[in-house]
Amino acid sequence: MKQTSVPERSKFDETFKREAVGNWLRSGKSATVVAEELGITSHHLYAWRKLVPGAKPPVRAAKAGSVADLQGQLEAAQRELRHVREQCLILKKTLGILSEPSPSAINGSKP
Repeated sequence: MKQTSVPERSKFDETFKREAVGNWLRSGKSATVVAEELGITSHHLYAWRKLVPGAKPPVRAAKAGSVADLQGQLEAAQRELRHVREQCLILKKTLGILSEPSPSAINGSKP
């Protein structure tokens, strides 16, 4: 008979759990990324978060933002859009110029 070995379950002490959760909450990274860095699953972090009093999930920077920050982002996007439109017009004009037949081809003469 062949015996199969049962994988040994990892056990983590309270200090490791608290440090892992603290690292996750301070880093601003997703639970999945931090868990991969630590060699655990994200489920561990979510479960261990309950052990840290007052621990809340990290707030994403994309959700937060003052009106001035958002206005700055909008203005930067509008500048970039104007620049891209100018480039597009230049490329269209260049394509039109390159697509025109040469003057010698119009006359039917050979160079």
